[in-house]
Formats: sequence, structure tokens, C-alpha cells
Amino acid sequence: MAPTIVLDELTPRQIVDELDKYVIGQHQAKRAVAVALRNRIRRQKLPPEIAQDVLPKNILMIGSTGVGKTEIARRLARMSSSPFIKIEASKFTEVGYVGRDVESMIRELTEIAVDMSRQTAFEEVKERAEKNVEEKILDILLPATNSFYYAGSTDSFGSEPPPTNRTREKLREQLNRGEIDDRIIEIETQDRSNTMIDFVGGQGMEEMGVNLRDMFGNLFPNKTVKRRIKVSQAKTFLMRDELENLVDMEQITRNAVEKTQSSGIIFLDEIDKVAGRESGMGPDVSREGVQRDLLPIIEGTTVNTRYGMVNTEHILFIAAGAFHVSKPSDLIPELQGRFPIRVELESLSLDDFKQILIQPKNSLIKQYQALLSTEGIRLEFSEEAITALAEMAVSINRTTEDIGARRLHTLLEKLLEEISFIGGELLEKNQTIDEKYVKEKLDCLANDEDLRQYIL
Repeated sequence: MAPTIVLDELTPRQIVDELDKYVIGQHQAKRAVAVALRNRIRRQKLPPEIAQDVLPKNILMIGSTGVGKTEIARRLARMSSSPFIKIEASKFTEVGYVGRDVESMIRELTEIAVDMSRQTAFEEVKERAEKNVEEKILDILLPATNSFYYAGSTDSFGSEPPPTNRTREKLREQLNRGEIDDRIIEIETQDRSNTMIDFVGGQGMEEMGVNLRDMFGNLFPNKTVKRRIKVSQAKTFLMRDELENLVDMEQITRNAVEKTQSSGIIFLDEIDKVAGRESGMGPDVSREGVQRDLLPIIEGTTVNTRYGMVNTEHILFIAAGAFHVSKPSDLIPELQGRFPIRVELESLSLDDFKQILIQPKNSLIKQYQALLSTEGIRLEFSEEAITALAEMAVSINRTTEDIGARRLHTLLEKLLEEISFIGGELLEKNQTIDEKYVKEKLDCLANDEDLRQYIL
């Protein structure tokens, strides 16, 4: 079991080392996010009157697609257990002047924080909930006839429990061993079929900060329904009800809102797509309008969500873009000033591609090996095969659109298509991918310029 990461004890150098396990290269970007995360930890140790004025230093990442921008931000959030959301700035301009409400990203971030807090709370009461579910199922299978009964008790008849108690304990053993999972029982559980109000209240109206369930909750009280289902299914239904009964949702919500405000991370991708100054007409007006809508959110404002007001002052914003056509100076000056830390991510080299294939904990080759091992196939790659794959990725990126490491996904999928298709039917379970196999499967595609534009 991997050692637990204690965030307060991580230095920026250690944060970079942790990121190195998943992202190859890009040391400048890693250093920037490591310092940003460490400063957040430092701020939490300051007196409240000083901490309030210490705002996060937002980061602007400049680099083409597939070089690791999103992965760095995502891994940083996962390492710090922070609410995290990735959103494309271009979503706000898809329909001319009518774009997506920029405040919606704060509402989505808060929803994620609530889910995280709820799961944490559920883990804390899980053991109690499992015991309660067990007793409820036993009560259904064998209703208690002795009002003085409790599990494992003896009574005044002697040291031996009465027959009812012995039967209950036998049922308990069978239940724990899964021997009666297929028995049909009738349970009473909360009715969750009323989805229409959740759909309406959670979508369009939510964009305006209005939640119909909160407004009309008393008109739509929670109902219970009786279900005849298997014991195995009953465990799931009853466990969900018990977990919700044992936690304090108000406290969970308060914790989630605080977590959103103090440690939320928003990855704002494709920021270069909205870069542009007002020219009086055309799409530039829309782009600058989106920038001006984003500005107060990034500067720090209060957004109304279904869980209460959320202040955005201390949310960390990491913006990213390729900036092939536009440049950071095309952003409005006010927005430029809100991203004081700028890092340029390097294009991937041949050696980087080779490392990406094998080194990260979640490398592509390890993923395919794990997938095929479920059907008894042992997949191995020779060093020459890895070099050949990396060289093809570099070559195709150079002559067509450069999509960085994402090119490897396509190449590996085409390379292993036959093995994946046959799967467990393969007679030879030890499969070695060498340079010859790579060239047989991919050379004709890589060398045909017209064909690779469609396939690779």
C-alpha cells in the first residue's frame, strides 16, 4: 500500500517529485504550480486578518495541446484533495453573443466539493451504517418476538440464548457469507423516482442561482415506497438510506462551501480562443465580452449557488492555451494582470515520448498490459518497439497537426487492435511487441500522407 501523502509536510520540491510520477518534463510549469500550492498551505497558517489579503497567484500556461497542461493541474488537485473542474473558455462563446453563464463554473465546482465532502462523511459512518443495514434485514427475515432481545444477548432462561436468538444468529452468518443474497424480501425505502423537479431545478434555473427543490421542498416531501427485491439489492438501497440518515447534510454543505472558497482549483482551458480586443463588430466583441464576464470571477466576487453564497477570491485559476494565432497580450489588460505567473510548456522531444510510454504510473503501455492481463494475456514491449512508436509520433506530429502525447493513444490503439479484438481467444498468451511488429502494423499508415490524415 502506497504511503499516505501529508499535504502540510510537502515542500515544493516534493510536490514536483510527486508530479514527476505522472507527467514527463515541463519542470518550469511544475515548479510554478508547486509554489502556488505551497503558498496556499502557508496562507492557512497565517492570522485571519493577514490571510484574507493573501490572494492566490493565478497561472497562465502557454503550450500546444498534448504537452501536459491539463494533467499537471488535475494531478495537483488530486494530490491536495481540492475541488477541481476543467472548463473550456470557448464554451462561453459557442452561440455568438449568447454564451454559457460564466458563474456556472463556480456552481459546478461547489457541486463537486459537496460530493467530496459527502463521500468523506459517508466513509466515517460506513461501519455504523453497515451494522444498521444488517439488523434491518435480519428484522425483515426474522421479526423479533422478544422485546428484550438484542444481538448476542442472553436472558434469565440461562446461559443459552432462546431459539429465536439462535435462528437470528444463524441468519446473520448466512447473510455475511452471501448465502441468502438471492432471497426475495420486502423493504421500505425512500422514493427517488421524482426526478422532474431535480431536472428542472438543477439545469436552467440553476444557471440563475435558483433551485426549485429548495423553493418548493415542502410541497414535494420525501416519500417512502415498498419494494420486493433480492437481499443483495436491498443492501444497496438500505445502505444509501442509512448513510444519508447518519450524516449532517447542513454540516457537509458548510464544509463544502468553505473547501470551495479556500482550496478550489479551476482549470480554464482554451483561454486563447477568447483572446481579442473590441473592434466594434464581429466575433471580437463577443470574445472581449467573455473576458469581461470572467474578470470579476477571477478578481473575486460572490456567486449564488444552491448551497449558499460562494466567494471566489481564494480560488486558484489555472488558464491554458496554445496561443498559436493570438498571444497573451491580446487579452484585455485587466485579465492579463490577474495571471501574474506565466509558464511556457515545451514541445515534446523523442526522449519525452519514449518516457511517456513507459515511465508514469499510469503510462499507456501499463494500461494496455493491465487491460489484457484480465484475459490472461501477458503483453511485453521491446525497447526497439518503444523507440519506433516514439519516432512515428514525432514524425506524424511534425508533418500533420501537432497534438502532442495524444498521438500515442491513436498509434497504440491501431497497433494493438488485433490483439485486443481476439483477446482471450489467443492461443499464445505471451505476446511480445517488437520493432518488426510495429512496422508491419503502422508503417503503411505512417508513410501514406493522405491516409494518416484520416486514421492517425
